[in-house]
Amino acid sequence: MTLKRFLPFLFASLFALSLVGPVHAQQDRDLIRLGNGIAAIAEGEIITLEQLRKELEPIIPRLRVEAKNEQEFAARIDQLSKEVLQNMIDRILIVKAAEEKGLLLPPSYIDQEYDEVITRDFGGDRGRFLDYLKAQGLTPREYRKNIYKRVVVNVMRQQNRKSESEISPERIQDFYIKNKVRFYQEEAVHLRQIILTPMADEGTALLQQTATKIITELDGGANFGDLARKYSQDDMSRRGGDWGWIKRQDIRKELSSVAFDLRPGDYSQPVELGNTIFILYSEDKRDEMIQPVSMVREVIENVLVGEIARESQQRWLQDVREDAYVRYFL
Repeated sequence: MTLKRFLPFLFASLFALSLVGPVHAQQDRDLIRLGNGIAAIAEGEIITLEQLRKELEPIIPRLRVEAKNEQEFAARIDQLSKEVLQNMIDRILIVKAAEEKGLLLPPSYIDQEYDEVITRDFGGDRGRFLDYLKAQGLTPREYRKNIYKRVVVNVMRQQNRKSESEISPERIQDFYIKNKVRFYQEEAVHLRQIILTPMADEGTALLQQTATKIITELDGGANFGDLARKYSQDDMSRRGGDWGWIKRQDIRKELSSVAFDLRPGDYSQPVELGNTIFILYSEDKRDEMIQPVSMVREVIENVLVGEIARESQQRWLQDVREDAYVRYFL
């Protein structure tokens, strides 16, 4: 069996070994030795199988649960290991490109990031932090270096994430035509409700009296939101009975048929369902349709700017890879 074909079994086995404590079998010792082998060399820096395993280790339990069988699990581990290894290589190449470019980061910035990790992840307890580093086989100096590399990679990626400030109308129109289904808009109503429910042994007669009083106040020009805060007996009363945008299937048919017949600014008569009374108000309404390009132009521009930025960054990263020396051992 080649090392490449053995890799999924190797990672899964090493992960399992980490859960069962000391091992004594010769096969297990062989696995551990393989775990310390070389996965790749990038610009003279060695990436070991053990380093790759540590990157993969937090993901393995989820993959194990999601995989339908051992074959699928092995295939996903194999694919993921290649992707993670490439990311590890890219980080090395990007840091080297930054150094060649003369990128300088103030030591104070790294110190700030270092202290934030201790505060955010360890509650400011340096003792716990040092215990964590020891468990990871890292010294504080090595951890600072890792922070430096991470920050450098982020800075370099951002610097090479170029985008166009303006997207041509032709490109927007072309994207719109090819992706019209993305701009389908279901019929919806921005709904407010006043919900009245009986207290203790109260009957619906008292609720009906309250509902009549509310309708009288609304007829007199009272604000629906104010009345919802005053009378409604549900969690949304604090928000003036605002339930946001509601689709027909989101609420009971008896209510949706009333709500979607209201014009914006209209309120309903009391609707009784069991022991509960509802008074509905249409804040706004939108029809079922494919939104016209004029309504989604800004959305399309944002999507295209993101695509251009990613393409630009990918081209830059490909140039970095082509100029580098990388040797794979998997």
